[in-house]
Amino acid sequence: MSKTVTLRLSDETYQKLLAAAEVERRSLSNLIETLAMKKLEEEIFIGRIEMEDILANPVLMNRLKRGTEEARKRKGRFVE
Repeated sequence: MSKTVTLRLSDETYQKLLAAAEVERRSLSNLIETLAMKKLEEEIFIGRIEMEDILANPVLMNRLKRGTEEARKRKGRFVE
């Protein structure tokens, strides 16, 4: 089910998005949704092949598990 979201944009950003939507013959809403999903897929979510590589690397998996456990116990320090 679709949801409605209110989004506050500067006039400059709105005009750029609107122009891009017109060039691609999309609605503004569809353009924003498409761009947001592309960003999520490219930079936030891990692809299937990359995840398979991670899970197949026992050294990396052990380090991730150890790091997770240390974080849970609040061990370590923040690096600035």
